[in-house]
Amino acid sequence: MNISIVITQEEHYKYSQEICDTIETSALLRGTGIAKRTPEYIQKKMESKDAVIALIDGKFAGFCYIESWQHGKFVAHSGLIVHPDYRNLGLAKKIKSFVFDYSLKKYPEAKVFGITTGLAVMKINSDLGYKPVPFSELTTDPSFWAGCKTCTNFEILQSKDNKMCLCTGMLYDPKEKPKNPPKHPFNVRIWNRLKEIKQALFLKK
Repeated sequence: MNISIVITQEEHYKYSQEICDTIETSALLRGTGIAKRTPEYIQKKMESKDAVIALIDGKFAGFCYIESWQHGKFVAHSGLIVHPDYRNLGLAKKIKSFVFDYSLKKYPEAKVFGITTGLAVMKINSDLGYKPVPFSELTTDPSFWAGCKTCTNFEILQSKDNKMCLCTGMLYDPKEKPKNPPKHPFNVRIWNRLKEIKQALFLKK
């Protein structure tokens, strides 16, 4: 099995629709909210070299892209996805690590952040040195939060004035400390319990 993770080139534009379909299908299966993407937007990210793609034996296997906010003050990794045929191979972590290192080189002054409901993504972020933070420490750029409009949980975000949602905010500040694994391992049970508490609070009838 030949695994290749690279910065996107023109030859990868053909995968834009498949990437969007894979992201949407995955979100539906998990039953979680996720901002929808269009093939045009994905290709734009590819053209600007703000995306990475994973290929296995020449076939699409995974993807992730970078978004920049507030004139490069913040960057986020979005659309992290692994094709169903190639899951359980540790590929998501490989892609995330690759795009993380790449974004630190391309945007060396930027704080790297993300919001997610996925425990697997939280663990990967934690292993890379991210820490959980309130939304107030993330970008205030309205265009970022506008991207949540297509998420099924957008009404919750709006009702909380963009201060909290089912997602957890995570941040890596390159000026605060070097990239190192956290001193305390990611505890899935604790985060799962916090996620359940949020769901009980925000989704109650």
